[in-house]
Amino acid sequence: MWIQDTLSKTLKNKTTRDIISNVRQVFRLYRTRMKVAHDPTEGLMVRLPDPEAPDPFTRAEIKQILDTPTSRTHELLMVQFMLWAGPRVSETIALAWKDVDLAQGTVTFRRSKVRGAYRVTKTRRSMRRVRLLAPAWDALRKIDALTRRRKAETVEVVELDNKTVGPHKLHFVFLNSKSGLPHANDFVVRDRFFKAHLLAAGVRYRGPGQCRHTYASQLLTTGVASIDWIAEQMGHTNGNMIRQHYGTWINEDGPDVVGMLQMALKLSPVTALH
Repeated sequence: MWIQDTLSKTLKNKTTRDIISNVRQVFRLYRTRMKVAHDPTEGLMVRLPDPEAPDPFTRAEIKQILDTPTSRTHELLMVQFMLWAGPRVSETIALAWKDVDLAQGTVTFRRSKVRGAYRVTKTRRSMRRVRLLAPAWDALRKIDALTRRRKAETVEVVELDNKTVGPHKLHFVFLNSKSGLPHANDFVVRDRFFKAHLLAAGVRYRGPGQCRHTYASQLLTTGVASIDWIAEQMGHTNGNMIRQHYGTWINEDGPDVVGMLQMALKLSPVTALH
């Protein structure tokens, strides 16, 4: 009852699962140390819905999104960057110019902004240096021309130990077009720009988090990049997460696999009947 009526109704699925995991460990330790047989969490099954399948944007949809005019140039360039660099929204709004090497075309993701608080990325693996594809690199060059004169801000950042908080002087890359300030959270990006822009572009709505799925899926669909390289770019230890949660094959954007296989296998194509 506690799980279904309290936790599941107020918390996200992953949070519920993490809480139950901790409770289960407490009782397991208690049973071991006290040498008792009873463990109220034994056999406890937490049924959670399956995670949503990736729903990436196709190349045609990406073109519609980026070609649709808007007065909010900063936000549109931010979307272009997310589509072709694959960061989390929380990492994007916390990106600072000290993390960017425009000459080499690389970005280092060091921190995120979650619930209004800046913090170092959640794992050492998430802190990663990414080589940029041309559209993401181009978006940063254009943003640089718009924001290079802006002064740096001093913000508090929670360190990796989740306890230490220290001041960091940062010149943020992506700013709110209306206020000129850093984005407060991902809600502002989603509900005050992304939804309306997709509607104007005539593109079926998916959240801005799907930009990350789009990056993974577009790279997978080309068949050029290895899945382990994609995982490294996205801050994961191996390709399993990419296969299970991020990437999916986009038929309309993929190469003619059958034709390529026939050439590789030296098979004669079948002549169409008339």
